[in-house]
Amino acid sequence: MKRALLYMVLCLLTVCSCRPSAKHFSAMVDVPVVPVLAFRPTNKIAQLDLVNHGTMPYTVKSMRVMLKGTHNLSDISKVSVYQKDRELGFIVPETGKSRYTVTVDLNLPVNTDSLSLDIHMTLKDTIDLSNRIQLEKVTINTSEGIVTTALRSPAVLRVGIALRQKMQDGVHTSRIPGLTTTTKGTLIALYDARWKSERDLQGDIDICINRSTDGGKTWSPMQKVLDMGNWGGLPERYNGVSDGCILVDENTGDLYVTGLWMHGVLDPENGKWTKNLNETSTDWNHQWRNYGSQPGYDVKQSSQFLITKSVDDGLTWSDPVNITSQVKPETWWLMAPAPGHGITLEDGTLVFPAEGRTETGLQISTIIISKDGGTKWQPGNPAYTNTNECMAAQLSDGSIMLNMRERSNRGRLEGNGRAVAVSKDLGNTWTEHTTSRKALVEPACMASLHKHTYFNQNGDKQEILFFFNPDSKTTRNNFTLKCSLDDGQTWPEELWTLVDQNNGNGYSCITSVDNDTIGILYEGSGADIVFLTIEIEEILKKL
Repeated sequence: MKRALLYMVLCLLTVCSCRPSAKHFSAMVDVPVVPVLAFRPTNKIAQLDLVNHGTMPYTVKSMRVMLKGTHNLSDISKVSVYQKDRELGFIVPETGKSRYTVTVDLNLPVNTDSLSLDIHMTLKDTIDLSNRIQLEKVTINTSEGIVTTALRSPAVLRVGIALRQKMQDGVHTSRIPGLTTTTKGTLIALYDARWKSERDLQGDIDICINRSTDGGKTWSPMQKVLDMGNWGGLPERYNGVSDGCILVDENTGDLYVTGLWMHGVLDPENGKWTKNLNETSTDWNHQWRNYGSQPGYDVKQSSQFLITKSVDDGLTWSDPVNITSQVKPETWWLMAPAPGHGITLEDGTLVFPAEGRTETGLQISTIIISKDGGTKWQPGNPAYTNTNECMAAQLSDGSIMLNMRERSNRGRLEGNGRAVAVSKDLGNTWTEHTTSRKALVEPACMASLHKHTYFNQNGDKQEILFFFNPDSKTTRNNFTLKCSLDDGQTWPEELWTLVDQNNGNGYSCITSVDNDTIGILYEGSGADIVFLTIEIEEILKKL
C-alpha cells in the first residue's frame, strides 16, 4: 500500500518520461535556488530521487546531465555524483560546441526500491561572475533501462565567490560583512575575523578586509585593519574589535572603517570591570547584554568606538583613533557602529549608521556625521527605539532614510516589518516613513540598503534603492534582493530576486560595482561570506 501511494505521489510531482524498458521507474529532480561558488571543493546543485517499482536488485550504470543554457562551461572544473557524503564518480566537462551534456559513470548496485543521489559541481577559482548554470535534464542509465527526467522549469543558478570559509587563514569564523567601491573602482570587502570561535564580542576578533581590482573576480589576501593586540596587558581574547562599517569619501577618495572595541569584561551582575584576566580566564560578556557596556568614557566603563583611515585606496591604514567621547553621550551605555557601509551626502557630509543603548539601556538606531572630512564626528538623535543594526541612504529630496532591524519582529508573524525613518536635518529629528513596520519583513536580522544611480543606454538617469535580507519572518533564509524605483515608497514583488533559499547567518552589504552591476556580500548557505553580482538590466527587464 505504501509503495503504491508513493508511486502515485511521484507521478504527480515529476515530469519524467520513462522509456518502455524502464516504465517501472519514477524519478524527481529537486534543484534548490543556491549560488554555485568558486573556491568550494564542491557545490550541491540538485537532488535526484529514483523509485523502482519493479525488479531488484538493479544497477545504476551512469547519469547524464544536460547543462544546455549554461553560459560558459569553461568555468566548471568537474561535475560529480554523490550518495550522501560519498563521491561515486565525476567527469570534467569538455568546452567545445554542443558539449553541454556530461556523463558520469557510476556502476552502482542498488537493492532498495528508493535511491537518492546528489549532483555536485566544482568551479575553477577564476570565473565569469555573470555566468549562469542551467540544469535542463537528467538521464539515468540503469540495468533495467533508461529513465529520463525533464525539469518542470529548467533551473538557472548564479555563480559566486566563497570569499570567506570556515578556518580560512586560520580564522574560525568570518562574520559581519561590509562592502564598498572606492573612487578608483576597487571593491573592499570588510568582515570580522573571529579567530577562536563564532561567538560575538568579547573574544579574539579583528576587523579585516580583502580588496578586488577586477570587479570581484579575484581578491587580495586578508589584511588586518583594526587589531588592538595585547593592549593594556590583556590577551587578544580580551581586546576584540567587531561590527565594522566602511565608508568612502566620494570627494577625496579617503576610506574610513569603524569598529567597536571591548577591553576586558564588565561583570554581568554589576557592570564592574573584571580584574586579573588572563589567557585562561573564562569570564565573558557582550556589549548588548545586561551590563556589558556602561555609562562613561573609560575603557573599563564602556565599549569604545574606533575609526581608522586609508588615503591609498585601502592598501594601508592609520592607527585607530578613539572617537567614543565625540559620538557617545556620557550617560549612555553604548554607541557602536552599525555594520555595512556608510555614505557621502551630496553636500559632502560623511554619514555612518550607528546603534546604541541610552541611559536606561534601551536599544536605538541613529547615525553619526562629519562635516569636515572625517576629522570630527557627532551623533544624531535616536531614529527609533527597540532597534539596533541599520543602514542609511540619501533620497532624491536630500533626506536620509534609515532602515532598521526591529527587535520585536523576532518570531512575529503578524505586523512584521523593518522600521524605517527619515531625517531632513542630519539626524537631529526623525519622521517615521509610511512603509515602516509594513513593507519589508525580517526574522529580526541585519539587512542592507543601497542607492544606485543608473544610466541606461540612452543616457537617462534613474535612482534605484536596493534592499537585501532574509525574506522570512522566522528564519534566516530566502536571501532576496528587492528594488524600489520610487525612493522606497514601494518594493514591487516582480522586481525581487531570490539568490539563496537555504539557511545562513544573514548579514549583508550591497555596493555598485559599476553602472551596470550590483555586488552583494552576504552570510549565505554556501560559505561564511559569499560575493556575487547581479546585472541591473536583469532586474529592470522584469517590468
